[in-house]
Amino acid sequence: MSSLKYVSNLWNDAEVAKLDPVGRLVYRSNKLGADQRITNTGGGNTSSKTTEKDPLSGKGVPVLWVKGSGGDLRTSTRENFSSLYQDKLIELQAVYAARADKGLKSQAEDDMVAMYNHTTFNLNPRASSIDTPLHSFLPGKHVDHMHPNAIISIAASKNCEALTQKIFAGKMAYVKWMRPGFELGLAMQEIARKEPSTKAIMMGQHGFISWADDDKACYELTLSMIEQAAAYIDSQYQAKGGDAKAFGGAKYQTLDAAKRDEVLAKILPWLRGQVSQEKRFIGTVQDDEKILRFVNSSDAPRLAELGTSCPDHFLRTKIKPLYIDWNPQAEDVAVLKTKLQTGLANYRKDYAKYYNACKRANSPAMRDSNPTVVLIPGVGMIAWGKDKSESRVTAEFYNCAVEVMRGAEAIDQYIALPQQEAFDIEYWLLEEAKLKRMPAEKELARQVIIVVGAGSGIGKETAHRLVKEGAHIVCVDKNVEAAQATAKEITDKYGIGIGVAGTGLSNCGPAIGLAGDIMDRHSIRRMLDEVALAYGGFDSICVTAGIFVSPDTSGHIPDDKWALTFALNVTGSYLVADEAFKTWKEQGLRGNMVLTTSANAVVAKKGSVAYDTSKAAANHLVRELAMELSPLIRVNGVAPATVVQGSAMFPRDRVIASLAKYNIPYTDDEASESLTTKLSQFYAERTLTKNPITPADQAEAYFLLVSNRLNKTTGQVITVDGGLHEAFLR
Repeated sequence: MSSLKYVSNLWNDAEVAKLDPVGRLVYRSNKLGADQRITNTGGGNTSSKTTEKDPLSGKGVPVLWVKGSGGDLRTSTRENFSSLYQDKLIELQAVYAARADKGLKSQAEDDMVAMYNHTTFNLNPRASSIDTPLHSFLPGKHVDHMHPNAIISIAASKNCEALTQKIFAGKMAYVKWMRPGFELGLAMQEIARKEPSTKAIMMGQHGFISWADDDKACYELTLSMIEQAAAYIDSQYQAKGGDAKAFGGAKYQTLDAAKRDEVLAKILPWLRGQVSQEKRFIGTVQDDEKILRFVNSSDAPRLAELGTSCPDHFLRTKIKPLYIDWNPQAEDVAVLKTKLQTGLANYRKDYAKYYNACKRANSPAMRDSNPTVVLIPGVGMIAWGKDKSESRVTAEFYNCAVEVMRGAEAIDQYIALPQQEAFDIEYWLLEEAKLKRMPAEKELARQVIIVVGAGSGIGKETAHRLVKEGAHIVCVDKNVEAAQATAKEITDKYGIGIGVAGTGLSNCGPAIGLAGDIMDRHSIRRMLDEVALAYGGFDSICVTAGIFVSPDTSGHIPDDKWALTFALNVTGSYLVADEAFKTWKEQGLRGNMVLTTSANAVVAKKGSVAYDTSKAAANHLVRELAMELSPLIRVNGVAPATVVQGSAMFPRDRVIASLAKYNIPYTDDEASESLTTKLSQFYAERTLTKNPITPADQAEAYFLLVSNRLNKTTGQVITVDGGLHEAFLR
């Protein structure tokens, strides 16, 4: 195959030679999905027709293997492909025709999806895609259906059919827009019958499909068609002035990176509160050169209002984004907020109007009317989703839409899918059924929780406990490497999600590690602003950082150590609350703050006067903050007894000092783990439950307090001390 400029040929004959036919299909799919210039995340599907041994008759039968519903080509495995008897799929054409002839065409389309279950080969549990007929009814043994930006640029052009003929010189046929399904599959079958030399079809406002009897030939045909489309678009784009003239040229100028971050930090929590009136959203910011070229352009308002064209796009980006006509050079953030507020109100009205104009008698109820994409000149794009992965994918898909508009405008005129057609896809009963089949969201889903002190001990354990319930975790520690290490443990386990969007903080997953010194107000503010840039805002804060300063050899606490103890254990929590409340008020969403106090707060004893009195102050700080931050924020505390295992407050030298203090036998060369176990058991024996207190015990309390399980509890301190009777309240 000749050299390629706009896509990459990743096929390796040596790798493929080792694979069986289905393995080759998976391989081809992975290679196509690996290049986002070929298809987008979760988009496109591939198939191969093979001969398999029927489990009942033992005879060879033709079987269609096709990527099933859901999943992503880049990461698909054999389990992501459905297998169906090819002959039975063809027989369904008569069933469809009989129902369609009775005037039940739309219902027949939906009925056919359920009928695929009756054609399943070998009890394969993978649900079949609605695109199954496209693959079954075309004559090629191998079929690729892709959504490349270059091809969709042609598909979304006003004169798509003529351009298809011009660009591909008859090598690609054309079919007008049809909703994916049986009717489209039959239309493609008829095209292939009438034009047997054709091996590809342009699908109006959708994408394209190509086929061959050899899998490598199919792969290379797919690449060549995309290459040809991209080359033509690029030639026309450059002839019209390239980037300088794209989208009618620049109307506004980009703010520098520091100023963009400043603007975003000020508006994001407020904006998150506005779009989260029904359900909370997690944000992703994108401010790279391409998206800024679009949002700054003269044509951006017109094109944004037209909305997206490809169904794969607007299922995630909604029918259109919210574009804010703000002049970054002449207007301030207050003006931007006002324009956002007006824009959001108008967007909700427009969405309700769109729903009411297009709804059918059996349409599902109107979904959230807030935008999932917001475009701001000089600043970039903000995408929203139920979690970080979804918001990143939403951003990716609107990037695709922008590239489609760029290409379509370069070669012709961009057109959007008619609203009724878009509605019928967005509110398709099969899509609604798919949404209802999805598992229930986890208890802390859509939540962003900051854990201060997440680098070790209780903080690290709490971070791991909360992410299990679906929360996004911001790991904060004065030791940023420790914070990042905890975040990496989480992302290594849970992944960062699919989609590639944004730069810096925005390109994160379910956890991120940040530096933060809670004794420094400026450090706290910087950290909170970074959280806004990463996720759009935050919901709860758990402060687990603390310090214990041992007295000197005479039993005295030096003045500077006394001050340090109160600065970290008391003032630090106050500063975090004071700065966070500024953001919480802007966001307007209910949240939680949980402070770490101690059983020592109510037990007077010798040798820990600074620590004990600081924790007594922290107990009362919980109550005061509960008053100050109400009713928006609940404030509670967790009071551990001595947690030795896994605690940064018990380094080896302090453990040894404590063992010596309590006359517990040990040796100088004894392993640290053994020393810690001895001390933990000593403290456990002083409790009623006789079990050592662990960081996991404390993490469970934090989970309860940031969840809705105790949503009427505020101003309280939960003790997790194993039953230390000296700490019983009097």
